[in-house]
Amino acid sequence: MKNLSLIIFLALIWGSNFIYMKLATEYIDAMQVVFYRVLFGFIPVFIYAWYLKALKWEHLKYSFHFFIMSLLAAVVYYFGYVKGCSLLLSGVAGVLSGSIPLFSFLIAAIFLKEEKITKLAVLGVFIGFLGVVMISGVFSQDITHINYEGAVSIILGSLSVGSSFIYAKKYIIPLNINAAALTTYQLGFGLLVLLFITDFNGINNIFSDTHTALGLIIGLGVLGTGVAYIIYYYIIDKLGALKASSITYLPPVVALFIGFFIVKEDIKFIDLIAMCLIFLGVFLINKRKV
Repeated sequence: MKNLSLIIFLALIWGSNFIYMKLATEYIDAMQVVFYRVLFGFIPVFIYAWYLKALKWEHLKYSFHFFIMSLLAAVVYYFGYVKGCSLLLSGVAGVLSGSIPLFSFLIAAIFLKEEKITKLAVLGVFIGFLGVVMISGVFSQDITHINYEGAVSIILGSLSVGSSFIYAKKYIIPLNINAAALTTYQLGFGLLVLLFITDFNGINNIFSDTHTALGLIIGLGVLGTGVAYIIYYYIIDKLGALKASSITYLPPVVALFIGFFIVKEDIKFIDLIAMCLIFLGVFLINKRKV
């Protein structure tokens, strides 16, 4: 029950992230959005980890792994998604973001022998992806003018974070380090990287709109980055890399309901079918029996 509650909470956080990314790029560029996201995710998590006394100097001997995770699950992933969301139709971005479990599935099959790749899991991966394609409404949109830079950005971001599930399971989780500490190290290394590659000219333009700034700081930073990754490490540890990655099928469902209740968009019958397919896919991926 605890795992289910965390999965739902994580889906809610990630499902709302697309809106905040889209809004933020109207004021600052993609790399600047990533910098703020990592910064405001790092600060509260660092304070929390320090309060728990989970940070230890001896952990720095694993700095190489923390650096790799900072690239896979933060810098490259976030930049790809922010850039893609600023250039693509929302439906197309939704479809491409649903490729995360596909990448995780393929990489897990190659590198993680302990991950049981069952026939039901294979079926679940593709049923879930079909649901994401349907719920995105991509076939009802004009995709003849698709921005290929945006598409490649989302695909690279999905490949990056999909790989991070596997890397974390193989190299990070066995370290038995507190999740808050792991998140602190990951975001800390990511912040150091971003300090060298971010152009800070005009970065404070985001504060010209209070709603957008709060969405970036709280929605993308504190919740979407800091809190989300503490849950992320816990779920990978408890469920495994492939099952944990199946959570990424749920944000499109969350986005659909956000559109219905906040933006007052209609939910069509095909959307309900798509949701059923997504939930079925996640169920099959997480089913224990072969």
